[in-house]
Amino acid sequence: MVNLWEDLETGPNPPEEIYAVVECLKGERNKYEYDKDIPGVMLDRVLHSNVHYPSDYGFIPQSYYDDEDPFDVLVLVKDQTFPGCVVEARPVALMEMDDDGEKDDKVIAVPTEDPRYDHVEDLDDLTQQKKDEIEEFFETYKNLEEGKQVEVLGWDDKAAAKDAIEHAMDLYEEEFQ
Repeated sequence: MVNLWEDLETGPNPPEEIYAVVECLKGERNKYEYDKDIPGVMLDRVLHSNVHYPSDYGFIPQSYYDDEDPFDVLVLVKDQTFPGCVVEARPVALMEMDDDGEKDDKVIAVPTEDPRYDHVEDLDDLTQQKKDEIEEFFETYKNLEEGKQVEVLGWDDKAAAKDAIEHAMDLYEEEFQ
């Protein structure tokens, strides 16, 4: 069986084009996580707060970030996909975040095969409303979980997202190769 974190390449042309393995779905409260030991997608929990994912959310294969997890990616989609779906995507921004004292940044990406996102190339192409919705979700989704604190620290552009992806690829290489 293919392990989507270890066996799948980071992308067809990283960091310009990456693969995103979807775990959580736009519009849902289920928090799925890929378990590399099974390998498969498991239900981790249902979000305690009355919020839902603003878009499909998952991780970048063969990446490892400062929080000691695969690097997180939010792929902007019009319609949800499914847990375990692999989406070819272009990074367009980086949302910097602190999750219980750990750096837990998120790459914001768009599908390469959806013409509705052809015009989205960088942070400035995202509407303020879209950034506000994403930020609001990540600042509140753990509010009702005891002892959890999340803070969005700010936004950065496509270049920063690509740098962060390269950093995550390097950490993966150091740790697992």
